[in-house]
Amino acid sequence: MKLIDSILADAAAITAIRRDIHAHPELCFEEVRTADVIARTLTDWGIPVHRGLGTTGVVGIVKNGSSPRALGLRADIDALPMTEKNQFAHASRHPGKMHACGHDGHTAMLLAAAKHLARHRNFDGTVYLVFQPAEEGGGGAREMIKDGLFEQFPMEAIFGMHNWPGMQVGQFAVKNGPIFASSNEFRIVIRGKGGHAALPHNTVDPVPVACQMVQGFQTIITRNKRPIDAGVISVTMIHTGEATNVVPDACEIQGTVRTFTLEVLDLIEQRMAEIARHTAAAYGCEVEFEFHRNYPPTINHPEETAFVRRVMGEVVGPENVLEFEPTMGAEDFSYFLQHKPGAYFLIGNGDGTHREGGHGLGPCVLHNPTYDFNDDLIPLGATLWVRLAEAWLKPTA
Repeated sequence: MKLIDSILADAAAITAIRRDIHAHPELCFEEVRTADVIARTLTDWGIPVHRGLGTTGVVGIVKNGSSPRALGLRADIDALPMTEKNQFAHASRHPGKMHACGHDGHTAMLLAAAKHLARHRNFDGTVYLVFQPAEEGGGGAREMIKDGLFEQFPMEAIFGMHNWPGMQVGQFAVKNGPIFASSNEFRIVIRGKGGHAALPHNTVDPVPVACQMVQGFQTIITRNKRPIDAGVISVTMIHTGEATNVVPDACEIQGTVRTFTLEVLDLIEQRMAEIARHTAAAYGCEVEFEFHRNYPPTINHPEETAFVRRVMGEVVGPENVLEFEPTMGAEDFSYFLQHKPGAYFLIGNGDGTHREGGHGLGPCVLHNPTYDFNDDLIPLGATLWVRLAEAWLKPTA
C-alpha cells in the first residue's frame, strides 16, 4: 500500500477524534455535537466551513489555484437507534444510540484527508468535503440537495465510501451500475367483519385474505417480473387478533420491497396494489393499500467508476481492487448520484479481530451491537480520498 506519510503521522490524533464521536453517537438530524466537532476541527486547520444544509450538515471548502473545477467527497455522520454491547473505553455513552455502521470512521477518514489537502494543496480547483447527516433512514442527502448543496457548491462529480466487514483491510471494491437497491415500505390493512371463532360463517375473516395476499405477492417476483431483473418482496409483519376464540375485524400486513431499477419498482407497486384490491374484493373485504418509496437505487456512473478503480489500483495495487457484488441493502448516496456523476465504493473493514478487549460476543458486522470501526483504515481511506482529489483536479501545464 502506498500510504501518505503525513496522514500516517496524524493517525493517532484522528483516531482519538473517531473514538470521541463513537462514544457520543447522535441520531439522524440530531448530530449537533458531531457537527460541532467536525466544524471546529476543520476551522482549526484553516478550512472554511458552511453549516446547516440538511439541518446538521457540514461542508468544508479547500481551494487551490485558479481552476473552476470542483469535486465532492462525502462522509455520513449519524448513528443508529440501538444499544451498544461493547464495553471498551470508547463505547457509546448513550443507551439506545450507537455507531454500528461506521459513520464515525467515515467521518474520521474524510477529516484526515481534509487536513492533508489543506496543508499541501497539490491540486488545482476546489474540494468540497460533504459531511452528511441522517443517512440511516432520514434521507439526509436528499435534504442537503433540497437546501441547495449543488447550487451553493457546484461540483462536477461526487464520491462516497463505506466500510465493509468481512473484506480484508487493504482491499477496495467498486462496480459500475446498480450497487445498492431501492428501499421501500408497504402497509396493507384488510377490513372484514369479526365475530365468534366457533361461528365463522357469521364473519368475514380477514386472516385468510391476508394469507392469500402474501402468497400472491410472490407471483409478482416469479411470474410478472423478468427473471433477470432483481427484486425482493418481504412481508415482515402481520398483526391481527386479540383472543383465540375471536375472528378479528382487521388484519394488517407490512414489509419491504427492494429493486435495482425504478422500472421494476413501478411494476411491483402496481401489481401489489392490484392483488391487494382484487383479493380483498373476492372475499368480501375492504382494503387500504399504502406504498412508501424511501431511498432510490444507488447507481454508479461508468466514467467515474473507472476513474475510482484506477486510483484505487495505484494506492493498493490492482489485485486488491475487487468487483463489488451488488446488495439489496440501501444507501441514500443514491440521491447524490441522481443529480451528479459519481461513484460509491467499499473499503475492507477486516474480520473483526481489530476490536479491543471489552467488545461484545457478537460478530463485527454492520448494524450489530458489537460492531466497531477498524481504525487501521483511517490512513488508507484518507490516502485514497487525497489521491482521488489530486487526480481529478490535476494541475494542467
